[in-house]
Amino acid sequence: MQAIVLTAFADSARVKQQFAGEYADRIVQVATLIANAFQNGNKVLLFGNGGSSTDAAHIAAEFVGRYQRDRVPLPAIALATDIAAITCIANDYGYEELFARQVRAHGRKGDIAIGISTSGNSPNVLKGVAAARDGGLTTIGWTGANGGKLAALVEYPFIVPSTVTSRIQESHITLGHVLCELVEDHLLGKAS
Repeated sequence: MQAIVLTAFADSARVKQQFAGEYADRIVQVATLIANAFQNGNKVLLFGNGGSSTDAAHIAAEFVGRYQRDRVPLPAIALATDIAAITCIANDYGYEELFARQVRAHGRKGDIAIGISTSGNSPNVLKGVAAARDGGLTTIGWTGANGGKLAALVEYPFIVPSTVTSRIQESHITLGHVLCELVEDHLLGKAS
């Protein structure tokens, strides 16, 4: 049993280190884009299914509440948290329209859309990103494996180098936390 524990942690660390080595520059670039969007009065929309929906909600909460430092709340919305909207849209328009309809309702030119799909092929995430592109939002994708269709659809893809869903999600939440830290540093100056 201990070997399983040690192997899982080592594999998670290896995947994260490989991911960070490949995407460090893009992470800094995207953090700057997000911080600038907030400074310009824009917002971030995040969406995904299952564990990815909770990652979206987690990161939105870090922006609206705080990550590490006291500051003004930053406008971020996780699109899988409003059960009335979810059930209405799924019932009336189909589950594939879940995020696209909300992006069209809440998104404005200058906003940021972050679509999260470990496979990169979730139809509702792809439609949400397409709606974001149509609306003039900056599009970011968090995915894994070969990136799926999502990687080619967004302006800023982040592809975790793993086919294991748990390893992909572990890297996604770390990516979200690092973005939050960099955004706070950008807006408030480096922490001492």
